[in-house]
Amino acid sequence: MIKGLYEAHLPVSNLENSIVFYKKLGLELAYEKGKVAFFWIVKGESWLGLWESDSVQLKYHPSIRHVAFKIDEEDLERVAGWLNSIGIEIRTEFGFTSEHQPLVLPNNPHAHAAIYFSDPDGNSLELITPLRLDVDEEFKMMSLEEWKEQ
Repeated sequence: MIKGLYEAHLPVSNLENSIVFYKKLGLELAYEKGKVAFFWIVKGESWLGLWESDSVQLKYHPSIRHVAFKIDEEDLERVAGWLNSIGIEIRTEFGFTSEHQPLVLPNNPHAHAAIYFSDPDGNSLELITPLRLDVDEEFKMMSLEEWKEQ
């Protein structure tokens, strides 16, 4: 029955500023009315709802205020440069500096590469792609550069 994720939602403190930010990421504004805006992630398949609210600064936890956008593996080499070119700072994550991202996440038997950043309200955003879905051996979290050297 389930075919994918259609929507996710984030709280924002200033809808206009957030609209500018998400357009900078290349997302298409699908709907805006009052204190809500929706952006297509994949047109007709998935979208992101932004809700202007006075209570945005909820304490962060990975189960809330986090969205991971899928990217293609071939874009991994240029994703950090692209984020920097549009003025988006890469977060230090899991003890790895921005220079050591994308990271390779050891979710055995899966290996995913991801890079992390925040929107203007501190919502956690991630660009991620699967590298392998059949990893037999245990491995530690590492940079994509280290992954390629193995």
